[in-house]
Amino acid sequence: MSTIAIARATRPNFLVLAPLCVLLGLGLVALQAVNLPALDIVLVLIGGLLAHAAVNLLNEYEDFRSGLDLITRRTPFSGGSGALPETPSAAPLVRVAALLTLTGVAAIGAYFLSLRGWPMLVIGLSGVGLVVAYTRWITRLPWLCLLAPGLGFGPVMVLGTLVALGGRIDVASLIVSGVSLLLVSELLLLNQFPDVEADRWIGRRHLPIVLGLHGASRIVVALLLGAYALIALGQVSGALPAGVWLAWLTLPAALWIVRRLPEALEAPELLLRLLGVNVATLLATLALLGVGLWLA
Repeated sequence: MSTIAIARATRPNFLVLAPLCVLLGLGLVALQAVNLPALDIVLVLIGGLLAHAAVNLLNEYEDFRSGLDLITRRTPFSGGSGALPETPSAAPLVRVAALLTLTGVAAIGAYFLSLRGWPMLVIGLSGVGLVVAYTRWITRLPWLCLLAPGLGFGPVMVLGTLVALGGRIDVASLIVSGVSLLLVSELLLLNQFPDVEADRWIGRRHLPIVLGLHGASRIVVALLLGAYALIALGQVSGALPAGVWLAWLTLPAALWIVRRLPEALEAPELLLRLLGVNVATLLATLALLGVGLWLA
């Protein structure tokens, strides 16, 4: 039972996001014609997965410890996995699993630090800091709470992959990591909407609490459409290859989200449907952006 609880606490359904961001970094490295050793590629992928699993495990443990898990209304996209309320005895093991995954990330980071030097140290320490601080401290700081998930999966994971594999940070990599930042921050922001009352009760202060759902929904729209605008800017300026226009295939879904979001704020069933479309839109957009990089 404890093993199952630990596995559920990693939120495996969402772990696909890390490999997609790593693959974006790989695509950027490929554009620079850098040699890619198979071992290094495997280690970067494992490191990304472990980092994502670590933040999920810590989040599950902290939410159970604070009592949030006992009052939240879970959806497939928010409110945690529910593993620890169902198996309370597994809580210490989930914490141990989180520390072990972080240790694995640190070990892989140390290997790449020996290859790439201080740039890897800066990126790695930033990532570990976000993982450790997110649930306990960052969720009390509204704007940092908005940006932290995007920073973790954008600049840290995408640029971290690029640097770890011997690439150089350029305009193309900054744009691609910026797209990831905007989309992931938008995803986490929207996923906070169903949890507002429970989060407020335990002292969190994210934007849906501070600005209200209508105010936060405007930030959602700006982040979502901003990602597509950034892709267009990169392509028109010549910084990104023509193939990245593939990512625009998901624009109709994004526009549907924008159009239905005001109505969904007053309709829980529609909001739940919108959350699902939003997750699919993000994953498809990042996957198509990666394909566009690889086609170049």
